[in-house]
Amino acid sequence: MTEGTFHRHHVVIIGSGFGGLFAAKKLKRANVDVTVISRTTHHLFQPLLYQVATGILSEGEIAPATREILRKQSNVRVLLGDVTDIDLAAHTVRSVAGGKVAQTSYDSLIVAAGATTSYFGNDKFEAYAPGLKSIDDALEVRGRILSAFEYAELEADEKTRMEWQTFAVVGAGATGVELAGQISELAHRTLTKDYRNVDTRKTRIVLIDALDNVLGAFGTKLSAGAAKQLDKLGVDVWLAEKVVMVDERGLTVEDKSGVRTRIDARTVIWAAGVKGSSLTKSLGEQTGAAVDRSGRIAVQPDCSLPGHPEVFVIGDAMTLNDYPGVAQVAMQQGKYAAQQITRRLGGKADQKPFHYFDKGSMATISRFRAVANVGPLRFGGLIAWLLWLVIHVFYLVGFKNRVTTVLHWAVSFLGRGRAQRTTTYQQLVARDALTELDLPDQGAFPEDAAARAEQAARAG
Repeated sequence: MTEGTFHRHHVVIIGSGFGGLFAAKKLKRANVDVTVISRTTHHLFQPLLYQVATGILSEGEIAPATREILRKQSNVRVLLGDVTDIDLAAHTVRSVAGGKVAQTSYDSLIVAAGATTSYFGNDKFEAYAPGLKSIDDALEVRGRILSAFEYAELEADEKTRMEWQTFAVVGAGATGVELAGQISELAHRTLTKDYRNVDTRKTRIVLIDALDNVLGAFGTKLSAGAAKQLDKLGVDVWLAEKVVMVDERGLTVEDKSGVRTRIDARTVIWAAGVKGSSLTKSLGEQTGAAVDRSGRIAVQPDCSLPGHPEVFVIGDAMTLNDYPGVAQVAMQQGKYAAQQITRRLGGKADQKPFHYFDKGSMATISRFRAVANVGPLRFGGLIAWLLWLVIHVFYLVGFKNRVTTVLHWAVSFLGRGRAQRTTTYQQLVARDALTELDLPDQGAFPEDAAARAEQAARAG
């Protein structure tokens, strides 16, 4: 199936994350037709994903529908599809959704496919230690965290109960620190009066990282300060410890001397690394561009691919000048790529090479505690936390989402409540079920899965 006939210059954007969305918006007044192809129907505000995982926010508040965001932009259409192939010679993109295969031609292409969780070659860990890169991940993590307390309440054996009350978070970057801090808030503030057989204040949270610092990107002083704040929250920080095994009842870590230690924990969450889209391997083979161990492809100074000035790779899928894999890089590159296309169509000279303007970085540790790098300034505490709130509300899409987010923050941070504590059995078992059915991510076809399941049942 070939998608559409376009009379104007056709720009295809792969991905509806920060890079893809900002590119599409920048092309609003350009004399082009734009097609956004994404494996999900929403734009995910990923920096707040951990708050969905810990019951503060609902998924709708940080993941509005892409169609709703772009509905007033008449030159854009949005297609659901998991892009499986890009043919640079034919200028076509192949995508799959609902069992239907679509082939979309392009004149210019912006690849903003994002990244997925990296287990550093140990993909078998995923079954026991979900990452936190999608709404599905966040809902599963929420289900695992809250269900752990439920199972602890049912457990008569003290040792097994403590396994349920022990949470291991792998990765001491921003996501890991934020998760550990919020699990501590749950255990020591929100849930203290909800159980009769469990003292949630005895909950153990272990934060593990193979490196020797917490929030290393924030500098030595803030890193040390964050470690002290985590200690005050009751978070047990294990640094310079490499995870070598994960199973349903915990994990094993190894220090630099080779000594291994077992941590019994029924809930393990992986926040240790990311890898670029699988599309970059094919793009590298077609262009000769280098693809690093994290799956990121090396791009030209203008974010295009060698020999293909019409193809731009942005955000987490590319590597350029050692720029970090953060939302601001993707936003700025999305705007840059869109402007480059517009200038070329207008007969203007190309822009100067892309340069990332670092507006700073922030991470919360817990309620009223955060760290921030803004220009030459390095600071933490309440001021950093308030600044974090303001900036994240500003970047949320939609007035309604901003209002409800602020209200939920008030409930959680000023009070003790959590607005989103509902969990389902489906959240806990969906990953295993999808694996057993061998569904290829979002492009999978429900009726195909049902047919395979029926065939397997008959064969059995």
